[in-house]
Amino acid sequence: MAMNLGMTAGIHEPEVLTEMNTTPLIDVMLVLLVMLIITIPIQSHAVKMDLPTGHPPPLVAPPPVVDIDIDFDGSISWNGVSVPDRAALDARIRSAAAQAVQPEVHLRPNKLVAYRYVAEVMADSQRLGLKTIGIVDNR
Repeated sequence: MAMNLGMTAGIHEPEVLTEMNTTPLIDVMLVLLVMLIITIPIQSHAVKMDLPTGHPPPLVAPPPVVDIDIDFDGSISWNGVSVPDRAALDARIRSAAAQAVQPEVHLRPNKLVAYRYVAEVMADSQRLGLKTIGIVDNR
C-alpha cells in the first residue's frame, strides 16, 4: 500500500487509494455463509416413537374404597361406623380381604393420635391379607 503525499514537481502519477478493498472479503464471507447453511442438516421436530399395536385392554372398574378413621384417642371407625373393639375390626378386615376384588384401604389417622394405634391397624391389615393400604392426610 502506498500513500499520496502530494504532487511532486511535474510528474502526474495517478492517486493511490489508501482504503482497503473489502469487496473480495465480503464475497468470500458470503460464499462461506452459504456453504455453512447448505451443509447444516435439516432439523426435524418430530419424535419417533414405537407405538403399541392391537387393541387396548378393557377398562377395569376401580376397586371399592374403605375408609378407616383413627381418632386422637385410638377409637376406630370403618366407613364412618364406629368399631367397638379390635376383634370386630379384624373380622371386617378378614371379610374385605376375602372379597374377589379387594378394596383399597384409606387409613386416616388424626394428627394427635399415637403412632402405636396406626401401626397396629396397618400390621393387622397386612397380616390378615389386605394388599392395598394407604395413609390419607386429613388436614
